[in-house]
Amino acid sequence: MPHTDPTPSSSTDDTIDMRLRQEEDTAHLIDLDSTGPEADDRPDLLDHIAEWGAVKTSAGAFQLVPVRIGRDLRLIARWMNDPSVAAFWELDGPDETTASHLGGQLDGDGRSVPCLGALDGVPMSYWEVYRADLDPLARHYPARPHDTGIHLLIGRVSDRGRGLGTTLLRAAADLVLEHRPSCTRVVAEPDLRNTPSVAAFLGAGFRFSAEVELPGKRAALMLRDRALRHVL
Repeated sequence: MPHTDPTPSSSTDDTIDMRLRQEEDTAHLIDLDSTGPEADDRPDLLDHIAEWGAVKTSAGAFQLVPVRIGRDLRLIARWMNDPSVAAFWELDGPDETTASHLGGQLDGDGRSVPCLGALDGVPMSYWEVYRADLDPLARHYPARPHDTGIHLLIGRVSDRGRGLGTTLLRAAADLVLEHRPSCTRVVAEPDLRNTPSVAAFLGAGFRFSAEVELPGKRAALMLRDRALRHVL
């Protein structure tokens, strides 16, 4: 299930070094101006994320780039196979497992858009931006029209455990509220057991609303209200 700022619970220095070498191999600039043919003619319920552009943060220019399976599958699948990520997302295994998860969104009705999160053009995180009011989540809380949900995992080991999740969550929520004028709040539902994730959302201006029982997890319902955008 979705997870923010994953930190390995236990690993040897050799394993960490190996992961860092793998990251050096996979870190690459992506063409932020090209959405590619995979994005053509898809339904859109999230106000054209590909056109939102970048926002400045203390860590660099951050941008949400809609996923293209041909370009991004291997990188995202590698992240999903990190044990720290797999413990919450449960998408480890062959590339086909990740491809099926991505394809379910890309071939759907536009209510969920998988994205890479890029810092200064380098992909380092995976996001899902979705219409929470049209999602099964809406059965578990008093949803409002155009509530927008976000899921996040930080892919690169070197980016974890240093507060970057908080910075990126605030940036992503700002992008949603700036470019989706019909949306009055951003929603998230991290696993209650994932205390670093909950703390990251709180640091990013979200407030804890309730505990909700969801399929596979007990979650903390987190909300960031447009009305409090410049206060929290």
